[in-house]
Amino acid sequence: MTRPLALGIDIGGTNTKYGIVNRRGEIVTKGSMPTTGHATAHEYVNALRDQLQPLIDEAGHGNITGVGIGAPNGNFFTGEIAFAPNLPWRGVIPLAKMLNEALHLPCTLTNDANAATIGEMMYGAAKGMNDFVLVTLGTGLGSGFVANGKLIYGHDGFAGELGHLIAVRDGRMCGCGRRGCLETYCSATGIVLTAKEWLAQRNDATVLREHAGHLTSHMIHEAAEQGDAFALELFEFTGKILGQTLADVMVITSPEAFIFFGGLARAGELLLAPTRRHMENNMLNVFKNKVAFILSALPDADAAILGASALVW
Repeated sequence: MTRPLALGIDIGGTNTKYGIVNRRGEIVTKGSMPTTGHATAHEYVNALRDQLQPLIDEAGHGNITGVGIGAPNGNFFTGEIAFAPNLPWRGVIPLAKMLNEALHLPCTLTNDANAATIGEMMYGAAKGMNDFVLVTLGTGLGSGFVANGKLIYGHDGFAGELGHLIAVRDGRMCGCGRRGCLETYCSATGIVLTAKEWLAQRNDATVLREHAGHLTSHMIHEAAEQGDAFALELFEFTGKILGQTLADVMVITSPEAFIFFGGLARAGELLLAPTRRHMENNMLNVFKNKVAFILSALPDADAAILGASALVW
């Protein structure tokens, strides 16, 4: 008797993680390999096949229902990665087709934030929810919008890019080529940029000043937990921009919850308290006090694999 299993693959700018997952969201086996170091996408796919084939053979090819892939700029409709700025290959890459031919398994691809959203629906905090927004606060800011129980892809597969709403008009330059995108302020990278700007402009006494050359969002989190006034102000500022933007998001899909995931979200109420306050202060009256703030229930280390595998089901 076959056991229904899914192969989940998460393609990051530095590493690719993969794992075989059962219907209960349990990872049977997993591994990783560098995404970089392959001159072409074809060489990368061949190297990935060589890593995956022993896992597939061990699980039994007939037990694998399919392959789910989460990738930057992944398009669910076409199965292509289109002009991903943080991957080493340029242009449009038909990755789902390439992996289908390499593994002889049906492959489904979407962008990494959408994969995380589907994983949250199937295995995590969004079980049973029909209307929510997942916000991933990592190096960038990703998101997935679910309305009426369905992930919103839009007509071209690229809907729901919360990180590229303009949060500050004529603000910081974003990697997408526009100015003031939300992720340039409210991601792990964004809060570090704010800290460096303030340290250069101001004379605050803060433990962060000694780390100015190699500052991380985790250092800011630790300093804020220790009561550092400068670090606490950084979270207040970041939460203000994020909260004001989420107040605008409310009028589009009226979600029952915002679910937060990623490194910066681990700051918990240091970030979420000011975010909630500024959101409610800027909310249209009809939406006030209706939306929940929830931290992701998926384990950080395995969330990307689980999210990708959920595409299969």
